[in-house]
Amino acid sequence: MFRFDQMIRRDMIVRDVKQSHPETVAVFEELGFRPSCDDCDIETVARKNGISSRDVVDALNRAAFGSAQTESS
Repeated sequence: MFRFDQMIRRDMIVRDVKQSHPETVAVFEELGFRPSCDDCDIETVARKNGISSRDVVDALNRAAFGSAQTESS
């Protein structure tokens, strides 16, 4: 079970998320996040890639916490 304050948010740095939740690396790669963007926050990189930051955060939380995250929201 995860706690709400552990969820991935759009203002988090990509590198920190990858280190805390290694299962999200594949999601970042699928969405076109390059390693050169690891020091940026999720929202900035999503915007540069033309992707909704909410969609990115939802995909990352599903990868990190599974379907339990989506059931509680």
